[in-house]
Amino acid sequence: MWSRLLSRHWGPALRLLPAAGSRVAPRGPRFLTMKCESPDFQALFTPGLRSVAELFEKEKYELRIAGGAVRDLLSGEKPQDVDFATTATPAEMKEIFQSAGVRMINNKGEKHGTITARVHEQNFEITTLRIDVVTDGRHAEVEFTTDWEKDAERRDLTINSMFLGLDGTLYDYFSGYKDLKNKKVRFVGNPNQRIQEDYLRILRYFRFYGKIVEKPGEHETNTLEAIKTNAKGLARISGERIWVELKKLLAGKHVNHLVRLMYKLDVAPYIGFPVNGSLEEFDTVCKNVQNLFPKPMTILSSLFKVQDDVTKLDLRLKISKEEKNLGLFIVKYRKDLIKEVDSLEPLKPYQNFIIDAI
Repeated sequence: MWSRLLSRHWGPALRLLPAAGSRVAPRGPRFLTMKCESPDFQALFTPGLRSVAELFEKEKYELRIAGGAVRDLLSGEKPQDVDFATTATPAEMKEIFQSAGVRMINNKGEKHGTITARVHEQNFEITTLRIDVVTDGRHAEVEFTTDWEKDAERRDLTINSMFLGLDGTLYDYFSGYKDLKNKKVRFVGNPNQRIQEDYLRILRYFRFYGKIVEKPGEHETNTLEAIKTNAKGLARISGERIWVELKKLLAGKHVNHLVRLMYKLDVAPYIGFPVNGSLEEFDTVCKNVQNLFPKPMTILSSLFKVQDDVTKLDLRLKISKEEKNLGLFIVKYRKDLIKEVDSLEPLKPYQNFIIDAI
């Protein structure tokens, strides 16, 4: 049954490993093991990756593709970024690369377990398996481990908690593949705990909901309760981090549903949205711009009633000058532009905006 389902849904890119399909992890849930053989997966094996893989194999350390790249490959998408996880500690990785004469760059991530190696003009960001020892909602103190399941357990969503071995073997400890196949977005384990580890995960939940789910409206009750309970924690997250997530969310699906949900769950006030946002206008704009791929600020500006709303958003999120000017322009000329169509200079507001933005 599984083989037929996989073949129908994913095509020939995935196949079950019969011997491992019913394997039980030492702890926690059963996990599914499959083989990924898609062209996008094979395309990852550049000379640089092959060289890195040989170094780790020689020293008997395991190396797997982690997180979002696995999700993208299983969705039939080409990964934009590929992160790797390993059983080797940062010190052991440094020894491996130094012995091989490999240059390492950007050592800022080393205390969190990440080493970035430059091989064949390609960067490889490799992180030691970790356990969060102490978290404060923004940062975590970590402890290194060799347990893949424990590392998966600390990740945010099930669809982001899978690993892919370099032989194509998928390791899925928390039913991420099943959720991906069924178009569901769920936190790993307890939503309340996952969110309190990093409050930005509230926005990541919304963002991936817009990326994965086909029809809006289905959310697990305990997830919504956890988001509402912890919404105020977003006040502790930097505006820059929030804006990165919001821009991706606004470029996805179900935007009007998700923004309305943010207001319902008291998320909106903590991320710079106006208290009494124009939700009806926002719904109209979302409908009108379908398949047009507007800039995120173009959509978001429909929530604003006055220019001061844009200024307050900028104070919270530290948006760019271009984004701020675009928001101010839309709010100022939203009604006037309709009148300008019949004037002698219908493009005048646009021309002024371009001049001001330079």
